Amino acid sequence: MSFSGMRTRQREAIQEVLEAAERPLSAHEVLGEAQGSVPRLGLATVYRNLNRLLDEGWLVPIDSVGEGRRYERAGKEHHGHYHCCTCDRVYDLSGCAAQAVSATVPAGFTVESHELVVHGRCADCAGAA
Repeated sequence: MSFSGMRTRQREAIQEVLEAAERPLSAHEVLGEAQGSVPRLGLATVYRNLNRLLDEGWLVPIDSVGEGRRYERAGKEHHGHYHCCTCDRVYDLSGCAAQAVSATVPAGFTVESHELVVHGRCADCAGAA
């Protein structure tokens, strides 16, 4: 049986965490949340499952924000991200800044992709300051 057909408690817990997440998560965040369902879950198992979910196209990597890779469910509409520089959490920004990007592109330049990342402090961190 291929891995994509295998259902383990660990994989189910990881997928449930990512399905419920309203923002991209790091492997450590996935681990912390999934351990609520599978207390003995380890970081190596999380990484192994995340890599397989990436290979299967179920997840997409977010590499452009914060420290380290984040993961979010594939199939979302194109969007940017907000990065809290204090707690290092990453949040989704709705919509796309494509019009602003295309208005500033030098003549003759062909845009193939773009990313928008806004850096600042989230409400929790701003309130704690």
